[in-house]
Amino acid sequence: MKLIILDRDGVINHDSTEYIKSVDEWQAIPGSLQAISNLSRNGYRIVVATNQAGLARGKLNIESLNAIHRKMQNHLLQFGGKIEAIFFCPHGPNDGCKCRKPKPGLYTDIARRLNVLLDEVYAVGDSLTDIDAAISAGARPILVKTGNGQSIVDKEEVPENVPVYDDLAEFVDTLLAQE
Repeated sequence: MKLIILDRDGVINHDSTEYIKSVDEWQAIPGSLQAISNLSRNGYRIVVATNQAGLARGKLNIESLNAIHRKMQNHLLQFGGKIEAIFFCPHGPNDGCKCRKPKPGLYTDIARRLNVLLDEVYAVGDSLTDIDAAISAGARPILVKTGNGQSIVDKEEVPENVPVYDDLAEFVDTLLAQE
């Protein structure tokens, strides 16, 4: 099975320190929806794994989160792409859950529900929490410079052997060119 796990904020859409709280605030990063569509057309299943602490902090409710995800899916359909599932952690950083990245819970849940081993699955993120969760779950981490990624590169905090790309589109183009 060809599967790719994507973080949402900072990989697919622009991120905000104030959280993405409404459909109006959700704006795709240029090229990201086309990249996901290219993956879809080339037989990849795409899932999202995203921390959504804004829920725990009362910045948005589940209805708003669902509306944001509908917008993302609808915009993606215009390019012929599809996200199969969205896995999210609704907890805050101090809630002690097992699903909040950098813990691997979202990834292990994906593996269990899709009945797949993660050792050949790329997990694309823009933060060290994404990278750490992917490594802990046995997936293949990829860092993109969009979102928080550039600051990790600038601080020279990229873990050894973690490939870095300018954005999701560059990663997808490189991946598909290698097939």
